[in-house]
Amino acid sequence: MTTPTASDARRTALILAASQAIIGSAAPIAISVGGLAGFMMLGSDKSLATLPVTGFNVGVALGAIPAAVIIRALGQRGGFMTGTLVTAFGGFVATLALFNASFWLFVAGLLGIGVGGAFVQQFRFAAADNAPPEFKARAISFVLAGGVFTALIGPQIVIFTRELMAPVMFAGSFASILVLAAIGAVLLSFLRVSPGVAGAAGEAEAPARPLREIALQPQFAVGLLCAVGSYALMSFVMTGAPLAMVGCGFSPDEATLGISWHVMAMFAPSFFTGALITRFGKETIVATGLVILIGCALVALSGIQLWQFWLALILLGLGWNFGFIGATAMVAGTYRVSEKGKVQGLHDFVLFTSVAMASLLSGVIYNTWGWEMLNWVVFPVTGLCLVALVGLRFARRAQPSPI
Repeated sequence: MTTPTASDARRTALILAASQAIIGSAAPIAISVGGLAGFMMLGSDKSLATLPVTGFNVGVALGAIPAAVIIRALGQRGGFMTGTLVTAFGGFVATLALFNASFWLFVAGLLGIGVGGAFVQQFRFAAADNAPPEFKARAISFVLAGGVFTALIGPQIVIFTRELMAPVMFAGSFASILVLAAIGAVLLSFLRVSPGVAGAAGEAEAPARPLREIALQPQFAVGLLCAVGSYALMSFVMTGAPLAMVGCGFSPDEATLGISWHVMAMFAPSFFTGALITRFGKETIVATGLVILIGCALVALSGIQLWQFWLALILLGLGWNFGFIGATAMVAGTYRVSEKGKVQGLHDFVLFTSVAMASLLSGVIYNTWGWEMLNWVVFPVTGLCLVALVGLRFARRAQPSPI
């Protein structure tokens, strides 16, 4: 059992970041036009327009535990490369669905892309697992920083390919996912991970605890709650935003550019989020992210000009970055190496099940009550997470929670 050096961890994180940039670009493609394509294929009742995006998020949730099992069985390189095949298959099915104007087949295609995305979600854990303790937060940030390029690649692919296979709108965008998956597989082939790594001396030799015992740790519970709150709110507001922008008279390209700014804000801060966590602490950064999400809702409620949509989406992405990376670091500090597979699988299953429900509710609530109601929901969710963080601080004073 070996402890990775900072140099090894940096190389692994950079490969995973590059793979995140390429394969991860499938997500903004699915999210930015999934609802618009669904809206286009539905009849007079548009309440299920965001169901394809929900399909994507359901796929991530359903794929979380199988992805963890496959990665454990095949190793990180083999498991991640398997994920690229799943992503490519989902892109193929979605493209086929658009040519046949089949709404439900399109939902299935995005579900497949989401299952492939479950493997991408494991990149951040892989980076942390292959880093010494003092480098874990930065390793997570390195990987998520690769998402900066997804903010450029995904939306630009949509803009330049949405009419590539005219008259079938958006078919070219989903066909491009096959190319992204192939490039990602090549990048992942360079991944070199030692068969046994340990985050701390003797940690790997410690026996695995029951999942219930791990999940009942206050830091794990609050970390998971804040991860779910940050991510679900981001999905909830973001999924409805393109529909709201187009509904207010803006073009699909303007809506796509709004998502581009949003994704940029999600990942650009990752270059320094890890350093901020090291300096100020995980919980402080999570709380900062939640406050920024409140700011997003206030801007969105202030009006429906294009700049207000875009600024709200930028704040939404920034709040997600601080909230989610901080919460991920909280969770990463609660389990042993021998426990990582089952804990990470449970974490992502709960997380993306919640995100899937949020994206589905986004379409229903937008269709019923409009854009304003989507933003009012932000306040009680962020309030609950902030109360939980305060409670964790008091719980630590009463009884510290060792790993």
